[in-house]
Amino acid sequence: MHPTPSRRSAGFTLIEVMVALLILALMSAMAWQGVDAIARSRESTQARMDRLLRLQTVLAQWEADVQEVIDTQVVPGLNFDGATLRLTRRQPEGVQVVAWTLRGGRLYRWSAPPSTALDTLQDGWMRSYQLLGNEPGTLAMLDHVAQWQLFVFLTSSNGWSNAQSSGDVAQAAPPAAAEPQAPPPPPPEAGTAPAGTVSSTLSGNGMVSAAPPVVVNHDALPDGLRLVIGFAPGGAADGTLTREVRLVHP
Repeated sequence: MHPTPSRRSAGFTLIEVMVALLILALMSAMAWQGVDAIARSRESTQARMDRLLRLQTVLAQWEADVQEVIDTQVVPGLNFDGATLRLTRRQPEGVQVVAWTLRGGRLYRWSAPPSTALDTLQDGWMRSYQLLGNEPGTLAMLDHVAQWQLFVFLTSSNGWSNAQSSGDVAQAAPPAAAEPQAPPPPPPEAGTAPAGTVSSTLSGNGMVSAAPPVVVNHDALPDGLRLVIGFAPGGAADGTLTREVRLVHP
């Protein structure tokens, strides 16, 4: 005579099924948290890499600008007022005015079209004092910038100094001796330029004129530049970044 099988061996109870489902839910939640943490870490790492690549691109552009600085004797070759760096750089098409400015925690770069005309160069230099941030040629270069400072190195003093302080003054031409006033020239003939009129243009290396250039007092170009950028939270780097560039004048 065979024993009758009990109801216990027929399957799982409801409590056992609920316990199994609870264990599976806990394991799934733990696995999801791990996957989510990995995804967040990957996104954070990728965002930081993008900011660093952006920073390297901006620094490369800044170095390219300052390494091509030229003193045209018409406008200052380089000027920094604490908020804006203005400079003139060589270009194959002529001379270009470039301005780097910090406004609202964002670093902008503005550039005027290259020109070979003296009046156009002077106009571009004056426009660099009236930038609002939406002019043609303006690019937003870097975000989350708290402050920046520029230092110059002068071989004559063999040291670094604040770019806002007075630099070395280039040698000025001695004043010309007073001469007797000449009688007024005769009126020009038709089709000719008035006497004393000189046509001046700018080439890639400076001003070209039929008359000798007028030398005025101006700060000599430095032999090196040191850029110090302080970043706000969320910036491309933590704290401050320092970059030094040696300038070689033609």
